[in-house]
Amino acid sequence: MTPLTSKWPTKSLAELGARVTSGSRGWASYYADHGSLFVRITNLNRNNIYLDLTDSRFVDVDQQDAEAIRTRLAPGDILISITADIGIVGYVDEAVPSPAYINQHIARVRLNPELANSRFVAYYLSSWGPQRKFVGATDTGAKAGMNLTTVASLTTVAPPLEEQDRIAEVLTDVDRLIAAQKRIIAKKQAVKHGVMQQLLTGRTRLPGFSDPWVDVRLGDHVTYVKTVPLSRAQLDDASPLRYLHYGDIHTHSGATFDAARESMPRAAAHLARRAGRLEPGDLVFADASEDPVGVGKSVEIASVPSEGVVPGLHTIAARFDKSVLANGFKGYLQFIPAFREPLLRLVAGTKVLATTRSQISSIALPLPSAAEQKAIAVVLSNIDSEITALCVRLAKMQDIKRGVMQELLTGRVRLPIGRENE
Repeated sequence: MTPLTSKWPTKSLAELGARVTSGSRGWASYYADHGSLFVRITNLNRNNIYLDLTDSRFVDVDQQDAEAIRTRLAPGDILISITADIGIVGYVDEAVPSPAYINQHIARVRLNPELANSRFVAYYLSSWGPQRKFVGATDTGAKAGMNLTTVASLTTVAPPLEEQDRIAEVLTDVDRLIAAQKRIIAKKQAVKHGVMQQLLTGRTRLPGFSDPWVDVRLGDHVTYVKTVPLSRAQLDDASPLRYLHYGDIHTHSGATFDAARESMPRAAAHLARRAGRLEPGDLVFADASEDPVGVGKSVEIASVPSEGVVPGLHTIAARFDKSVLANGFKGYLQFIPAFREPLLRLVAGTKVLATTRSQISSIALPLPSAAEQKAIAVVLSNIDSEITALCVRLAKMQDIKRGVMQELLTGRVRLPIGRENE
């Protein structure tokens, strides 16, 4: 790499031969369970120009229809969201199945390949500078949007085409490494799910354990810690006392929660004076969820700081007898079908699914001995630790990508091209 020696020119997409179009509102009548891929804003991601097709929708449409011909995607097309959350950039590569189409919320930009590398331009438009402007425009109101003329007027830096090619290659290689890391994480999570299904149901027993599991009614072995319902506006980041909010339970990915190390909101002592203090081994449930996936979501407190932690708004803090539910195992209770399925049947509410203390207490399920629970917890905890390490590595790779983009797409660092690259 060599330092910047000259400033790149800036050109509009129109100057790069852009042909800009978008889908029409009539596509909804063609929705189908199969057919041609239909790309929506949900398939775009501000952190990655490549389309996320895990939540795909399809249209059954005549490919010779004029609207289909006009909005059909091709490799090299740049996609830009133009309504609501504007400026999310996508790039159509060879992995996107053909034919594929877009709706009216997305603009398709097709550049002249003799004037620009469209992958380079997609990377540039997804970088920090342009995205800061897009997000700022989105924040102006719920009706924020761009018309196609505005899209054509968007600007990009325009280094020599050979240099654009080289930068796009480097960033694509970085994205491939990130994608490979995500696949590794997904496989490890699938392994964890399979292991949980076996160990938490007793289908597979660990060596040394053969005693039958015993039916336990949870309400016979639990006391509940008093919570304090404070809003986010009442919390701060300076008070010593930590506060566990139900939203932080929903967004936490692990079964255990290290309150001594996690970043947490704080509460003034006088506001939380009536709340109980959490202890290691306490199991804290979020008592409200907008969908069934979040029902029973909970974390087991692994450690607490000397300043203390209180259970907060929309939480249920349960303190179980350790001889019945062992420390380290309680956080996995939410994944046991014999616990989760009856809880789903009991939850009440329409828009919000509510869990109560009495519902949790009423559940009876077969459990292994405390010793076997601890052994199961060690196995699952080790897998969780591996996944955490992989996720940390992924985050570092994403940080590196952002740094590389900042250097290469601003021209602060130049890549060797031509003979220099031979």
